[in-house]
Amino acid sequence: MARTTLHLNGRARQFEAEPDEPLLYVLRDRLELHGPKFGCGLGQCGACTVHLDGQAVRSCTLPVSAVKGRKVTTLEGLGSSAKPSTLQQAFIDEQAAQCGYCINGMVMQAADLLKRNPRPSEQQIREGLAMNLCRCGTHQRIVRAVQRASGQPVTA
Repeated sequence: MARTTLHLNGRARQFEAEPDEPLLYVLRDRLELHGPKFGCGLGQCGACTVHLDGQAVRSCTLPVSAVKGRKVTTLEGLGSSAKPSTLQQAFIDEQAAQCGYCINGMVMQAADLLKRNPRPSEQQIREGLAMNLCRCGTHQRIVRAVQRASGQPVTA
């Protein structure tokens, strides 16, 4: 095990982990964060999405050694239940979560999309979130939440 420091949600956090241990396991098991979820373990579903230096990445396939000295932001770093971000509040307002398992990935991917394109079209939202899986079928509500967060009229 190696002692590692990472810049997590705006502050330095230290922990011990094997260099090849997935970032997701460190976030959940050692740092006790609950936003990122274990879904597929293959980087295909998006439930584990976090931001690494401002870009959405899948934490289940990213070795913790790859994040040393870099900035990691999780769902908890976007806002809190007491003070949600604009995007998180839009997801709440649109009741976009059913089981809630995919929502971490949807919010984190949507935040990345909105940073790159503050006013995406409905099609751009759908394309931007296409690699995030939702089994409950709340896709329409998720699209509306992203539209709402971007300040656009809700069309979906």
